[in-house]
Amino acid sequence: MTRDDLIAMLREQTSACGPARDALRAGGDFVVWEGPVPANRHAGVFRLRMRSALRRGHTIDGLAESVDILKGAGEELLRTGCTDAVDKSSVFTIFLNSTATVVVALPAAAGADSPPLEPGRDRWNQRGMVNRPFWPSGQGCWNQLVTRALE
Repeated sequence: MTRDDLIAMLREQTSACGPARDALRAGGDFVVWEGPVPANRHAGVFRLRMRSALRRGHTIDGLAESVDILKGAGEELLRTGCTDAVDKSSVFTIFLNSTATVVVALPAAAGADSPPLEPGRDRWNQRGMVNRPFWPSGQGCWNQLVTRALE
């Protein structure tokens, strides 16, 4: 899949599609992983993320819409991927159909509505989402995939 293919697939599935398109046009990294997973499995995980974010007072573009789309897709197999902004200020999760020809849903993970970063901290630790960064500072989607494979 090329960058232009992915940009063309990002219509208005969720409110995060516009910012994700802009990030890709500006040169943000992206990757789509092999191995489809049933949509309803993703729906449960992202529903928990949504509740956690709301408890902390954060809003995440496209998350509620994506959870509804994923619940509605049931057992449909989806491939996942991610894209990020060049400056790493925003990260987006991509849900595609099993042939990676249609974007089904797209929530943001971190964005412009997030509080300013404290010096020396990345966005994931800043938001209390994990004990260590899932998306190491200075690494994009492709490097993140390699990092996960080496762990």
